[in-house]
Amino acid sequence: MPFKDLREFIGKLEKEGELLRIGEEVDWNLEAGAVLRRCAEAHLPAVVFEKILGYPEGYSLCGGLAANYRRLAITLDMDPGARPKEIMEEILRRRQRPVKPRQVKHGPCKENIHAGSDVDLLEFPVPMIHGGDGGRYIGTWHLTITKDPESDWVNWGMYRHMLHDRSTIGVFNAHQQHCLQMFTRCYEAKNKPMDIAIAIGVEPVLTFVATTSVPYGISEVDIAGGLRGEPVDLVRCETVDLSVPATSEIVIEGEVRPGERMDEGPFGEFSGYMSGLKQPRPVIHVKAITHRNNPILTMSCPGIPTDDDFVLTVTKGIEAWEPLRARGLPVTGVSVFAEGGLKLVVVAVKPLYANIAEEVAHLVWGSKIGPSTPYLIVVEDDVDPYDLGQVVHALATKCHPYRGIVRLEHASVTHLTPFLNRHERQYNMGAKAYFDCTWPVDWEKSDKPKRISLAEAYPPEVQQKALALWRKYGH
Repeated sequence: MPFKDLREFIGKLEKEGELLRIGEEVDWNLEAGAVLRRCAEAHLPAVVFEKILGYPEGYSLCGGLAANYRRLAITLDMDPGARPKEIMEEILRRRQRPVKPRQVKHGPCKENIHAGSDVDLLEFPVPMIHGGDGGRYIGTWHLTITKDPESDWVNWGMYRHMLHDRSTIGVFNAHQQHCLQMFTRCYEAKNKPMDIAIAIGVEPVLTFVATTSVPYGISEVDIAGGLRGEPVDLVRCETVDLSVPATSEIVIEGEVRPGERMDEGPFGEFSGYMSGLKQPRPVIHVKAITHRNNPILTMSCPGIPTDDDFVLTVTKGIEAWEPLRARGLPVTGVSVFAEGGLKLVVVAVKPLYANIAEEVAHLVWGSKIGPSTPYLIVVEDDVDPYDLGQVVHALATKCHPYRGIVRLEHASVTHLTPFLNRHERQYNMGAKAYFDCTWPVDWEKSDKPKRISLAEAYPPEVQQKALALWRKYGH
């Protein structure tokens, strides 16, 4: 059964030992971010800060909700011990059965309503997350909701939002992202404002879906319904023509006006670096705020992996797997290691014919995640793509330094890629490479070195005796 709201999910995380409540007073100015950064780097539980300096009792901050596979499994109501491949395969299965949302008249997010001159974003403990950020960021773990006026398709995404003042927010979008495409093509080109809603503190499956790359025109809310096995309850906004999850903790309603820009950024990003230099970007004018009693403001503290962006290791892996599966390639697994700043995809495949690695590369780079994937490693099916040690071993022993590394000199990339120079970032230009870690199919069997491991170098009966002996000693 799905979680009905964020609060129920927090309770489940706490029960599973994946969440800690901090009752000591914490400062929203860098201190909360520093605590979450330590959680990420030391693989500690998620955190709820229950007392924030300068804010009333009952207002809290929460972060680290999706920083490991256990929390992702709990998000999907799976066994917390589920392996990465199981999680990805279950998501792929559920996505085949989308469920339309259900419109309701009322929801907890309407317990408090502020509109017009009563709007004050500083009512909430908006954190200054990293030293060097361009400002306080209210949107780092949330849903951003917009609608295509030509088709009524509603897009859910996650785009960072910097606080400008009590009633205006910045919005950062890459050119490849649907929100900016929608704004420039459907609204700004016609000199019309775009309605927008930001839902903060939603049921975790909904946030998970917001991080997923899906084709333009596909509704993330339908996918969310499929993942949870039940419709998502939506309630109408007060001042804009959009609907939001009814159990959201905080909802911000506003409009983005054509031709208007304000400086936004920089911000410490998932790559582990300060990214997205201060530049003029679109502005949200807030018309209304609704929120629950004792609202929980969710946040993420991106940086050196792993952190909440860990969720993207699964969503990005799925988006790489789908086109490979659709082509019928014999893929046995796809992984995206958070430690690589989400820039590296590993694909395990049965090498049935020559140059299969090249076909894998073209399909992955031709998908929506292509611009954010400058590096691709292709390994054989005897390598576990989720085991970083096995992947590094294959890379160092099976990839020929000249023949096995194939470079694409001119390629489309996302401007958040740290190694790009200023000119490349401005025009989303860059390069890519794939590493072919498969044995050439024209080699004789005797030419292929035999790998030495417990499973491959010993008879089954000897393996069992060795394992039994270790179990006797508690290992």
